[in-house]
Amino acid sequence: MLKQILIRGALAAVPFVLWFAWAAWARRTGRPMGSTPWPWLVAAGAALLALSLMATVVFHSDNRGERYVPGESTPDGRVTKGYFEKR
Repeated sequence: MLKQILIRGALAAVPFVLWFAWAAWARRTGRPMGSTPWPWLVAAGAALLALSLMATVVFHSDNRGERYVPGESTPDGRVTKGYFEKR
């Protein structure tokens, strides 16, 4: 779950990173800069986040036709992983 949160956070941060990298480059080359377009950056980050959620729904495998077999503890103290099996 943490991996998914970090990936989505990185996607939401991409517009900000690109803007600030471009702004730093523009300042070094002497280009006049306007104010930071916060609403546009937030909207672009939200759009990337929404697209990633939609892609997850479309490309994530479905397990509705399978039966879940829960993990078990063995007599020697080990715990086996749960898994899905075909019906």
